[in-house]
Amino acid sequence: MSTNDDADGREDEVQGSRRIPGPRAAADDFDLDAVPLPAPRTDPTQQAAPEPGAEPESTAEPTVPAGPTEPTGRTAPMEPPAAPVLATPPALVLPHRVLKSLLGAWALAACSAEETEAVEAHLTECAACADEALRLRDAVGLLHTDGSLDLDPMLRSRVLDACLSRRPAKIPVPDWAAPYDAETARLDALLRDIGGSEWHAPVRLKWFERERAVNRKTTVAGVIGHLMTVDGLVSTALGLDDPLGNATAERGGSGSAPGSGVPLSPGARTEAYWSAARRPPTRAVREPWREQSHALIRTVSFAGRGAAELSVSYGDFALPLQDSMLDRAFECWVHGGDIANAVDYPYEAPSAAHLHRMIDLAARLLPAALAGRRRAGLAGPARHLVTAGSPGRSLHLEIEGSGGGNWYIALDSPAALGSPAHAVAQVALDGAEFCQLVAGHVSPVEAAAGQEGDREAIRDVLFAAASLSRL
Repeated sequence: MSTNDDADGREDEVQGSRRIPGPRAAADDFDLDAVPLPAPRTDPTQQAAPEPGAEPESTAEPTVPAGPTEPTGRTAPMEPPAAPVLATPPALVLPHRVLKSLLGAWALAACSAEETEAVEAHLTECAACADEALRLRDAVGLLHTDGSLDLDPMLRSRVLDACLSRRPAKIPVPDWAAPYDAETARLDALLRDIGGSEWHAPVRLKWFERERAVNRKTTVAGVIGHLMTVDGLVSTALGLDDPLGNATAERGGSGSAPGSGVPLSPGARTEAYWSAARRPPTRAVREPWREQSHALIRTVSFAGRGAAELSVSYGDFALPLQDSMLDRAFECWVHGGDIANAVDYPYEAPSAAHLHRMIDLAARLLPAALAGRRRAGLAGPARHLVTAGSPGRSLHLEIEGSGGGNWYIALDSPAALGSPAHAVAQVALDGAEFCQLVAGHVSPVEAAAGQEGDREAIRDVLFAAASLSRL
């Protein structure tokens, strides 16, 4: 035979064999007579002719038609035997302790296919492992980057409510002090999470004076010092120590304006605290601030119902203790948001019930603030004065969203009553937007408010709301 014939034969042999041949017996034990020949592969459109010179096959075996005619006249070589079909491997059998140890890897989809099959088969038979696997799968869901790992800000309130509903406190915190208790706790949780260097992160405090926005630059520690010194007004009213201490001793006594017994205004107290410090405030300020807030809560809780009407002086004005605690809760939330923005920390609004109380306090203060701006020539004149306690011209303040509601603001006199029947204008604001306006963080001109009716009344009320802000 020629070399070309050999090559053709080898090519035909390769074409007829499987890509992955099955296991073969040893050459000594290979019995060709016992191996059945595979069925021929013929072209259905053509009838293969017998090759010339080919010897007839033995009659003991079925005759196999010859393959395609080769140019040399030799017959096609015998194809190798078909590989036996491999049986499916049996399922992986593992002891219970091994299957239990694989549950974590299974929840993370880190098992092999055999292990996964074994674990899932086991979960249909073992209730304890099935419960554990479900808990692990839920835990894996917390590892996703698109979800926040921060706790729900209202978790503390819900836990306390659940506990107190089962066993009420012997000495409960008054309802009007609950917002202050919640907001100081939320701010303290933020402060525990930030690093030492972040206490010196710059914070810009904003408020509104007369017709313009003003600001003051400080640090996170400086903001906590500011909250502590203004909370000192409540401490002084309750007979507790003034945290300002000796900082104002040279300015007319502890917590007093020079030459008088009137407490310093919140802004003056803060400036006195900042200027008296030999070094910038550090994280060490957190501890006395938190101790003071706890002392205030304990004191008002033990004081009884009569303490709610105790007067707390702010220098230019005074508030009942229950309103003063709401005011301090509002400022704690606002400055907590300032700190959170400075350190890039998520910070939510108060609960709807607490936010409603804060908005209600601001709405009740608006008639007096409007009258003060009118005396200073910053608001339009009164249009229709009425006797004290009588309904007069009013603005309908509609607060939407969480903590919202409807309030009617007396326009011409703080002693008049707001009345729906005497409403001459309406302003609609989102609850968070209104609080930002009252805090001085949003200009009255830029406040996103739906407006209808007397334009002058609307402008005067929006500017009066902004004037409630202070350092």
